[in-house]
Amino acid sequence: MFDIKLLRDNFAESRARLGTRGKDFELEKFADLDKRRRELLGESEQMKARQNAASKQIPALKKAGEDTAPLMAEMKELAEKVKALEPEVRAVDEQLDAFLMGLPNVPHESVPPGANEADNVEVRKWGEATQFDFDPKPHWDLGNELGILDPETAVKITGSRFTLFRGLGARLERAIINFMLDHHSSNGYEEIMPPVIAHRRSMEGAGQLPDKEGMLFHLSDTDYFLIPSAETPLTNFHREEILDGAVLPVKLCAYTPCFRKEAGAAGRDTRGLIRLHQFDKVELFKLSHPKNSYDELESLTADAESILQKLGLPYRVVVLCAGDMGFANAKTYDIEVWMPSYGRYVEISSCSNYETFQSRRAGIRFRETSADKPSFVHTLNGSALAVGRTSAAIIENYQQPDGSIKIPDVLIPYMGGATKI
Repeated sequence: MFDIKLLRDNFAESRARLGTRGKDFELEKFADLDKRRRELLGESEQMKARQNAASKQIPALKKAGEDTAPLMAEMKELAEKVKALEPEVRAVDEQLDAFLMGLPNVPHESVPPGANEADNVEVRKWGEATQFDFDPKPHWDLGNELGILDPETAVKITGSRFTLFRGLGARLERAIINFMLDHHSSNGYEEIMPPVIAHRRSMEGAGQLPDKEGMLFHLSDTDYFLIPSAETPLTNFHREEILDGAVLPVKLCAYTPCFRKEAGAAGRDTRGLIRLHQFDKVELFKLSHPKNSYDELESLTADAESILQKLGLPYRVVVLCAGDMGFANAKTYDIEVWMPSYGRYVEISSCSNYETFQSRRAGIRFRETSADKPSFVHTLNGSALAVGRTSAAIIENYQQPDGSIKIPDVLIPYMGGATKI
């Protein structure tokens, strides 16, 4: 949630930084509501102060034998006025809360301005784009020919934008998941196996609601949702807690299936594993001290990159411009893997710092010492990695002239010793 104090104390700066997202968020509505709230509270406090003063006068008047009826009548009138203000104060508070819940995070000062992905800035590349001395095939054709991907059966079972892994294809997906979890656990992340259903409060805490309600699978007649990412349960792991500052950073990782109703622009990436309504992902998550969070973002991004390096997959890292960033993000790096069938790099991970945006919604705070006032932590998360896209990248980049797929060396122990598909 947006920091209301930041908006009050630095209104012009907040408006300018939000403006880099390329949209007018009508902050004047906030200014009007906040002004009205202060006026109402001021009126109420003045009347309550008069009530308190009058209540102290009454015993003295009675002791002096004076008539207290006029003062009692005034107190009754004040009480009625105070009570009459309460519904309006509540209504203004609700409007303010709703406005702030719908306001995106402020982009960090290092985020480049821009309107869309064309304005993202490349930071670095690793590896060389894979070259072949034969005509390479897309992963959906290879998967079909090798009998490891079966979208037709998935459509029969469920519908479009679902797929089914078979045989060594299923084994490859599982091998990637286990390799990622083992790798990240060895780097100090605690592995979590969370629920894949979350209630509305948890979705709000992670910043998925109200912004992405149209993208979520809502379970009918309940207030439950299928999670779009393990980010949701991991964000709420320490919800409404005050942590000891000594435990920061908290580092968690989790594998979950993920569910998204709208997996991309209509008609885009409709074949293969790039945009599905259900897909597997290993997620990294951190709770950080605010002073260290941008260093933690760099290390989290490096942890995600290390998977691609161990798999030998070429990739690049871009920093997203303000207009292309997610609703809750203060700064985001996208990691994009080379996909020969596309002839370009394709997103396989987003690594983001949310600063206090999620922790304010979820009530996650810390204390340096027991004597300190609690402060909000910074939250960070990143895909490490999207598993289906990793499978697709392996299939395409490791394809051989005879139509087989070479297994990356680090995955061979997870594939029961198989060296190719």
